[in-house]
Amino acid sequence: HRGRGRAIRGGKEVDVHVTMPPKPSHLEAIDPVLVGMARAAATDASKPGPPVFDPDAALPILIHGDAAFAGQGVVAETLNLCRLDGYYTGGTIHIIANNQLGFTTSPEDLFSTLYASGLARGFKIPIIHVNADDAEACVQAARIAVAYRAKFKRDVLIDLVGYRRYGHNEGDEPAFTQPRLYKKVGAQPTVRQIWARTLESRGAIEGGEADRLLGTRMSELQGTLRARDPE
Repeated sequence: HRGRGRAIRGGKEVDVHVTMPPKPSHLEAIDPVLVGMARAAATDASKPGPPVFDPDAALPILIHGDAAFAGQGVVAETLNLCRLDGYYTGGTIHIIANNQLGFTTSPEDLFSTLYASGLARGFKIPIIHVNADDAEACVQAARIAVAYRAKFKRDVLIDLVGYRRYGHNEGDEPAFTQPRLYKKVGAQPTVRQIWARTLESRGAIEGGEADRLLGTRMSELQGTLRARDPE
């Protein structure tokens, strides 16, 4: 998938090209591919002499599963590339989408380290743990990660600690394997609901306005879908 946008770099507005390669499964095989894409995109070979690499020309972002980050060897192999001259990207931002389950396996049976992100410590990569239910804290974590990468040109990792509301796939009923956990999950408000309540408590929006905005937006999206596919 490809997209375009605008951003500020060096005080000037520049074009931003966004490329999202497919990640077909939890096996993390796309990790070194994306790192290689970022390296190639930031390398200028249009002039005589050796290619020139600009670490600020591309920003690779990798999203991992918590069980996959600890259990798939290609993750460690990709992390090992981060400071090698031929594979250096100027820093990759890693995000662990940490739902604290590996299909149906609980954290105590997933990894032998304290956190799912423990592997990154072996490469001296800074790790930011953040509660996925706290939208403001997540934005701050992202800003810190981007600022660190911009200043030090090194990898950084965000451990986004949340939960999985539904099953691993359409055939998985999580209440069968984690009944006590999913009793709590069912009673837990969504991130959107938590953020809406926070804004209401601060007086930033009126009560019920968040639901109204959600309904309006969903109607717009549904209308767009019908226009493209009337049947």
